[in-house]
Amino acid sequence: MSDSVNLLRFPSEQSLGKVLEMSDLLRIIFMGTADLAATVLRSLIRDSRWRVISAVSQPDKPRGRDLVLQPTPVKLCALEWGLPVDQPKKARDPEFLERLKKLAPDLIVVAAYGQLLPQELLDIPRYGCLNVHTSLLPKYRGAAPIQWAIADGLIETGVTLMKMDAGLDTGPIVTTARTLILDTDTGQTLHDRLAEMGGRLLISGLPEYVAGTLVPRLQPMEGVTVARKITREDGRIRWERSSVETWRRLRAFTPWPGAFCEVSGGPRARHLKVHAAHPVEGEGEPGRVLESGRGRLVVGCGTGVLELTEVQIEGGKRMGAASFLAGNPIEILT
Repeated sequence: MSDSVNLLRFPSEQSLGKVLEMSDLLRIIFMGTADLAATVLRSLIRDSRWRVISAVSQPDKPRGRDLVLQPTPVKLCALEWGLPVDQPKKARDPEFLERLKKLAPDLIVVAAYGQLLPQELLDIPRYGCLNVHTSLLPKYRGAAPIQWAIADGLIETGVTLMKMDAGLDTGPIVTTARTLILDTDTGQTLHDRLAEMGGRLLISGLPEYVAGTLVPRLQPMEGVTVARKITREDGRIRWERSSVETWRRLRAFTPWPGAFCEVSGGPRARHLKVHAAHPVEGEGEPGRVLESGRGRLVVGCGTGVLELTEVQIEGGKRMGAASFLAGNPIEILT
C-alpha cells in the first residue's frame, strides 16, 4: 500500500466482485468529510432506491491537546452503516483512482469533501459526479458559502445540486432549493438547515436526473462570487465597521472562529469573546464603551452602536453583560 493512502475496511480484490454483484440498484460512491456531508450521506443511505457501495473521506486529523487522530464525521457515519471507507491523501492519487475504477460506480455523490476532483475521477461513473453545494450558484462558489452569505447580509440562500466539472463549483445546475436567512441564524443553525435540505434535494432530484428528465443547465455568467476559506482573523471585531455589519459577522462566524476583541487597561490587554450582541440606536466613537450601567454593555461602531449581551473574558466563563460588568469595568475595546 502506498504511504499516501490511509485505507480502512476497503474491499479486497476477492470481495470486490461481491460488492458489484450485491444489487441491480444504482451503485453510488459517496465522497465527503465534514458534518454537513455526513447528514447528506445518511439521507442517501436511508433511501432504498439506491445502493451506496463505499464512502470516501479525507484522512483523519489529530485534534485536542494530545493530538489524537479523530475520524471524520463521514467516516463515522459510514462505519455506523457498515460501509467500506477509503481515505486517500489526494483525490488524484493513482492507486485510489484505480480502486474507484474497479468498483465501477454508476454515480459519485460529493458534499463538503474539501478537495478539487481531477477530470480522470469525474469521468469514472457513467452518470457523472453530483455535488451538493450550500449556496444558490453561481453565488458563493468555494469553501465557506454559508458563513459569507450571513456576513454579507443576504436575505436568502439555498442548496444547489450540481453536475461537477473540473472547476471550482462551476458545473451545470441540476436543481436548487431555497431558504430565508433569519435574523436569528448563525453559521451553525444555517449549516444544519442547509445540510438537511441538501439531503432532501439530492434524493428528490436523483430519479429524474438518472432518467434524463432533469437536464443540467449551465450556470449564468452574471452574479459569480467566491466564498473564500475563513481564517481565525475573520473573527476579530473591527469597531470601525458598522454595528449591523459587525452583528452579521458575529452570527456568521459562530461557532468558529467566533467574534473577539481586546479589552484595554490594566497591565496588559485581555482577550474578550463576544457570544451574542445586537445593533441598537445611537452613535459613538468606535470601540468606546458608551454605556456600562444597568447591566448594559453598549459599544460605539463606525456607524451605529452594538449592545453586547453575552461575553467571555480571557480565562473566565461565558456570562451575561450584567454579570461580566460587575467584576470587569471597561472603557475601550480594540
